[in-house]
Amino acid sequence: MSASVRELAELSGPALSSTLTAESIVVLPVGSIEHHGSHLPLATDLIMADEMSVRAVDQAAAQGLDVWRLPPLAYTKSDEHDWAPGTFWIGADELLATLRGIGRSLARTPARTLVLINGHGGNVAPLGVALRELRRLHGLRTFALSVAVPSSPEESGLGIHGGWGETSLMMHLRPELVSTRDFARAIPEGLTDYRHIGFAGAPVQFGWLSVDFGHDGVLGDPTGADAGAGESIAADFVRLAAESLEEISRFDPAGSG
Repeated sequence: MSASVRELAELSGPALSSTLTAESIVVLPVGSIEHHGSHLPLATDLIMADEMSVRAVDQAAAQGLDVWRLPPLAYTKSDEHDWAPGTFWIGADELLATLRGIGRSLARTPARTLVLINGHGGNVAPLGVALRELRRLHGLRTFALSVAVPSSPEESGLGIHGGWGETSLMMHLRPELVSTRDFARAIPEGLTDYRHIGFAGAPVQFGWLSVDFGHDGVLGDPTGADAGAGESIAADFVRLAAESLEEISRFDPAGSG
């Protein structure tokens, strides 16, 4: 077992049964393998979810929480990038079935709480469905939070895929995988003309494929990205995640806690 992070899969079966309790929190990182342009690796979202969950669980455990980490889920819902070779994805129904199976397996342990740490925006909707499914089917306490990657002011709120924040974070986590010579601005400027139609958070959502915008599937401007900004993004997320895990440990939906 890791000296700093408690890795659930490194326990034996009997050790798991005797170590986990109803108070234990189990964290599942959820990433993706998908096209991220020429400057970032296919595993960008997986690396972010995996690395950030390690740090978050480490921090939460250091603060006294009974928290454990499962190996990451790599193949998820990335069909918006299906046009690009190197994207390996499963459908929303397949992802939901996989999460049902993981929840069913967790329900056979003493632990009753599952937290999904997500690194890919395309997973948000199916993960939301899974939270309720696992609550209903297995009585688990279920939660999800996503790795928060901000946009730069120059991106006009459109830096959602391979942009400044994601690239900065990867330059901090895995700089050897980032190709700075391939940085290029990829903002669909015409989208800024719409008041209501947009991506997550906009009043009107729309169906889209990453190829629709004419920038090799990238949505953002990585040209000003740097590792220092990525380090700050990572620190902010770890702080948020550790605080969130503490709240999760005492969460009572009936408000009687």
